[in-house]
Amino acid sequence: MNREKYEVQPPLYLILFFMLVAAGCGPKREKNNSVSENTKMNVLFIAVDDLNDWIQLLDSNAPIKTPNLERLASKGMLFTQAYCPSPSCNPSRTAVLTGKMPSSSGVYNNAADWKSALPDALTLPRYFMENGYRTEGAGKIFHHHMNGAFHDTLAFDEFRQMPWPPDAPMPGQKLNGLKWYGTSNTDWGIWPAEDSMHVDERTVGYITQKLAGTFEEPFFLAAGIFRPHMPFFAPSEYFEQYPSDKVQMPEVQENDLDDIPSGGRVLWEETRWFFDGMMKAEKQERGAWKEAVRAYQASATFADAQVGKILDALEKSAYADNTIIVLWSDHGYHLGEKRHWEKFALWEKTTHVPFIIVAPGITRPGSRCSQPVSLASIYPTLVELCGLPPKHGLDAPSLVPLLKDPGTAWKYPALMTYGKGNHAIRSGQWRYIRYADGTEELYDRESDPQEWHNIADNPAHAALKKELAQWLPAQEAAPWPDMKK
Repeated sequence: MNREKYEVQPPLYLILFFMLVAAGCGPKREKNNSVSENTKMNVLFIAVDDLNDWIQLLDSNAPIKTPNLERLASKGMLFTQAYCPSPSCNPSRTAVLTGKMPSSSGVYNNAADWKSALPDALTLPRYFMENGYRTEGAGKIFHHHMNGAFHDTLAFDEFRQMPWPPDAPMPGQKLNGLKWYGTSNTDWGIWPAEDSMHVDERTVGYITQKLAGTFEEPFFLAAGIFRPHMPFFAPSEYFEQYPSDKVQMPEVQENDLDDIPSGGRVLWEETRWFFDGMMKAEKQERGAWKEAVRAYQASATFADAQVGKILDALEKSAYADNTIIVLWSDHGYHLGEKRHWEKFALWEKTTHVPFIIVAPGITRPGSRCSQPVSLASIYPTLVELCGLPPKHGLDAPSLVPLLKDPGTAWKYPALMTYGKGNHAIRSGQWRYIRYADGTEELYDRESDPQEWHNIADNPAHAALKKELAQWLPAQEAAPWPDMKK
């Protein structure tokens, strides 16, 4: 068939229409008009990776300097007792971004395929997109492994992926020269020579550029800061803030694990190679442990500086007065406490996280809330703050009542899960842990802030344990299979 015979030139009005669309003047995607334009606040969503509670934001006597987190907290509400849904990146981020806890989704580990586990889930940024928001972001928001396979591409109009491997020397070119089970991730030191080479600088550069521009729609802008995740690399100016001869080390009790029950031992054994590796490095070169802790502190302050750059850009922008800011860390981090390194445990140090919300017209500057809360509440909280239609089927309550009045009666404790059947409850002064085999831990955080004394076997606490256990999941999803690409 002769194709030229059937080609017809479009009418002039169609040519003009498509020219307008190409120029960005055409019709926008359909919006939910149930929300009036003047009630829509922008959202600046900042996630920090592996930042624990050993920071001056939460404790003025802590060693890690966080002036920009403190600056942010001065603008809104700091939740002093905030907890991650799970002490592992993928399950924690999945819970925050879908509003579904691991016990509901079956997403218990870093490799679990959350997309197939929750095929009908509307992630937080996608829900905002479907309600008229421009959604953009950069860095680590969803889990970063497998070259972005865990990322929700449908949730963003535009997104700058974090390159992987991030900002690191090639494997085998370890900065500290120590051998630690052959993984390039377990490294630390002064790098790079120029801040602009760091992956977080590139992420923040994208975010600040967007804030300096013009949005025609309300925006949901997500910034994922990778540090202080290992490897602990930061420019020299951040190491200079922590001189080697003045590094504050974590408190460690040699016999700390003597009262840990079998269920806790199982979890500890699964990841003990992290701590054993650190001890191997310490034996190989005296002071390696201290240098690793110093590098974590420097990396955390570097991450804080990135937050400061974002705040600077927002304050200079046209959106300073109508933007909600939420900042959170996906989980905590052990640096040797309880003879443990990394996350992957249900103790305080690996689950207690910084969490700040600034909501213009709602939060009082410099306010603090001491109620235990879960990061899984971020989804319903932002939906309510922005006046979007309620999202049904979420696993945690909105925090808006606490944002309005931190003294509001709050019946919900914080729930943390790591693996099916392993849960922790944080309520008031108590941390209660029950493992899959039924063994327990109980800590009085007021008299034992280091969690050195497990008092679960004390008969005097039987009623307390029963009360706390009522908040454990009644049903638990089977572990979802790992993602395969």
